[in-house]
Amino acid sequence: MTSTGVRAAARIVARGDGRGGTALPVLEGEGPLSPRRTRGSGAEARVVLVGAMSGPLGGDRFTVTADVETGARLRVGSAAATLALPGQAKGEARYDVRLRAGEEAELHWLPEQLISARGSDLSVTTRVDLAATARLLLREEQVLGRAGEEPGRLTSRLALRIAGRCVLDQELSCGPGAPGGWDGPAVLAGHRAVGQLLVARPEFAERPPPPRTLGTGAAVVPLAGPAALVTAVAPDALRLRRLLEEALALLGQD
Repeated sequence: MTSTGVRAAARIVARGDGRGGTALPVLEGEGPLSPRRTRGSGAEARVVLVGAMSGPLGGDRFTVTADVETGARLRVGSAAATLALPGQAKGEARYDVRLRAGEEAELHWLPEQLISARGSDLSVTTRVDLAATARLLLREEQVLGRAGEEPGRLTSRLALRIAGRCVLDQELSCGPGAPGGWDGPAVLAGHRAVGQLLVARPEFAERPPPPRTLGTGAAVVPLAGPAALVTAVAPDALRLRRLLEEALALLGQD
């Protein structure tokens, strides 16, 4: 820890083990980022990110990278929600996620919710780089404030490249100091939970999912590439998760 906050990184590398399974030759973390292997299923390796400390706090810098090599399969979750809090160090906290999947590889990135507590200031950036035949399921869920609490400042950016081509690059800022209108009818409309699913499959190149809405809170949108984006807003985390699970069922992936 420094006067400007904690610096911490975690790195995961998944590689085919030559026997039809997936090995984890690199599984390392420091400080509040602790990746742990759990029981896998079939060819898939599974990892859980365990938070060893509170945070991210003001001024912290967290980085997580996951590299899924050719033919490997990896599922990553988290043991609990991430709680962004104000800290003694001033300034914005940053949480950077870098994901890569090679040819015929598959990555499921499924962390629990990120909660933006009052007084916090967090910027989250997730960048995904996929080979043309890679498969991806990525879930992001953000909850603005704890029960009965105003949110902190939260900026979330998500970018996806497939075979070197930019397919998605979007950013949402919420909370105090965010651009006007973030809580208006065109964005969150007063809701306090927002999330998305990003699904990439090679077969979407020929048969993209049709655009559709799910009730009044979620929508499925095909992207200009073999991928689809689901966005959802809800009054709370439980309803948000249900909406995303309904959308995933429509896309035919669990």
